[in-house]
Formats: sequence, C-alpha cells, structure tokens
Amino acid sequence: MVGIAIGVASITTILTLGGGASSIVSKQVDALGGNIAVVRPGAASDSSLQDLTKLSASQHFAASTLTETDAKTVANVANVTAVAPMMILTGAVKADSTAPNTTSIIATTPALEDIINLQIQDGQFLDPALSENTVVIGPQLSVDIFGTESSIGKMLTIKGKEFTVIGVLKRQNDPINYNNVDFDNSVIINENSGRTLNQGALQVQQINVKSDSVAHLNQVIIDINKTLLKNHQGEADFTVLSGDKISQPTSNLFTAIAATTTSIAAISLLVGGIGIMNIMLVSVAERTREIGIRKALGASNGDIVAQFLIESLALSVGGGIGGYIIGYVLAFGISSFLPFFPIFTWEIAAVAVIVSVFIGTLFGMYPALRAAKKDPINALRQYD
Repeated sequence: MVGIAIGVASITTILTLGGGASSIVSKQVDALGGNIAVVRPGAASDSSLQDLTKLSASQHFAASTLTETDAKTVANVANVTAVAPMMILTGAVKADSTAPNTTSIIATTPALEDIINLQIQDGQFLDPALSENTVVIGPQLSVDIFGTESSIGKMLTIKGKEFTVIGVLKRQNDPINYNNVDFDNSVIINENSGRTLNQGALQVQQINVKSDSVAHLNQVIIDINKTLLKNHQGEADFTVLSGDKISQPTSNLFTAIAATTTSIAAISLLVGGIGIMNIMLVSVAERTREIGIRKALGASNGDIVAQFLIESLALSVGGGIGGYIIGYVLAFGISSFLPFFPIFTWEIAAVAVIVSVFIGTLFGMYPALRAAKKDPINALRQYD
C-alpha cells in the first residue's frame, strides 16, 4: 500500500502542478477581455509537442521575420484599437547595484500598458512627449539595483547609456505569462532607445494587438493575415494567435514535462505492484487449507479468484486513495514557492482510481489464479 501510495502521490502532485502551470496563461488571456491577439515570427506548427524535442533553427539562430513595418501595417487594420510591438533584449542594468545580465529589456510603445493591462505603482508609463532616455522598471528590479521600490527620478545605465526612471510597475508575481517576460524584473524602454541599444535595428519578437470588441476579433485576425502576407511576399513566416492558442506553446511545454516526470514516477507504482503480488503469493501459501475447505464446500474457481482479487484491489485502491490525498497536500505545499496553484479536476481523481485498480488487478491476478488452481484434496491435507 505504501508503494502504491507513493506512486499515486507523485503522479497526482505532478499532474496538479502541471495543470496549474498550463492554465495560468489561459486565465491571463481571458482576464484581458478576450479581444487580444498576438503576432509571432515563424509559421504555425502542426505538432507543437514534437517541436519541443528538436532544436528549431528559425527560433534559436535566425532573425525574427517581423519588422516595424509589420507593426505599422497591423495598426491600420480595421477595428484594431492598439498595437504594441515588442523587442526583448537582455543585458546588465546598472545603478547603485548591478542586475543580472539576463535582465529583460523591453523596447515597445506606450500602447503596451493598455493592451496587457500593466498597472503602475508609482510615476507613469512611457510617453512620446517625454525624453527618449526614460524607462519604466519592475518593482523587484528597483529593489535589486536601488534598494527600494521608490526609484522615480533615479538614474540607471543600460549598455553604457543613461536613463531616468519615470515609472515603477505594480508587482505582478506572474513570471509565467504569454509575453514570456517577468515584468517584475524588467526594464521597459521606447522603440527608439531599443533601436539605439541594438545597433540601429529594431528586432520585433512579438506584436500585441487589441481589437475594439470580441465580436470583431476573428475578422481582425483574418485581415492581419492578409495584410502581413502582402508585406512578406506571400510567405506565411508568421503566426497570428488568439484565445487558448496564445498559451499553447507554454501549455505544451508543461504537458511534456508532466508526461516525462509522470513516467518516472510510475516506476514506484511498478514496485508497489510487485509488492502486492509477493504478499498475495505469501497469503495464498499460508491459506492453502482454507482454500481447500472452501472448494470442498462448493466454492468454484471463480469464487476463489474473486476472493483474492478483491483483497489485492483493497490493498491497491486503499494505497491509491491515500496517495491521492497526500499528492494534493504535497502540491499545495510546493505551490507556496511557485507563482501558481495546483488545480482540482475529476480527471486527476479518475487517473488515481484507474491506476490503482489496474495495478491491483494486474498484479493480483496471478496469485488469484494460482489459488484457484489448487486441488482441494491436496489442500485439505495441509495442516496449520
């Protein structure tokens, strides 16, 4: 039972945490009102899970296929109310202290605040009326380089260029999001500054688009595809996503991780099943005389099989129920260190029960059949 409980607890913990991580991006997209679309470089893939197992040259080595012209073209599409291209750089951000070299530096437009509903804790967001050498930073980055979240008016340096902090974002605590940016630890600059820091080129990795209503979103996506195809000479080297499809790459990643770790956790189920088979074989050997008496009184082979199979299932299902409860307790304990919570679904409960029944049946069948095949005359000759 302990072996089964450990296996089911491991699988339950993995599936609940994986489900929570997969759903977090979908919930973020839904919270924005359902009228958001994103344009990403690269053609749409028919098998996202398969793509996780291979190195994509277009993703890791080639330049983005999106340009400033694409962003301006999308802004002119009917029923589009806001467009925010994003170029994401990495580099050291220096002030009183130096942030890690992996700090995200986001070059974008003021429209990003409205599209993804960024909240400002102090100061203001980017404004074309202000100097180009102004930035908005995340609250955690502010603490890391200035020692405080109150950093309005302070100076910081990015790649040797000085900027003035004009805004500090409200803490979000969601490093997992469809923009793939931890805004709590990021710097947001305007497009021209991003172009300067990137040797005069604006490399657009994503274009966030907002339509005037959910009802017009599908038509907006169709029009964006048509417009960008003209810009790209008919080459569909971009993807326009909305709704659950925006979160699909992240969801597929966590699904693949959950599947891999679940297969590893299944080893403990195998060990538990072997333990059940061993203990049932011992039970059959010790109860040989009982089997003989039952068969002499009219019990059929099916009755004997059912008796020992039920005992095997009791061990397995009991361990499975205990493991399911332990798994959720572990999942909630682990989630206290993560930016998301585990999910409760009937599918996970069904998996726990089905796995337990399968293990109990599979490893209990051989001992049950062995018990049923005993000859009642020889069985009765065995005394305790």
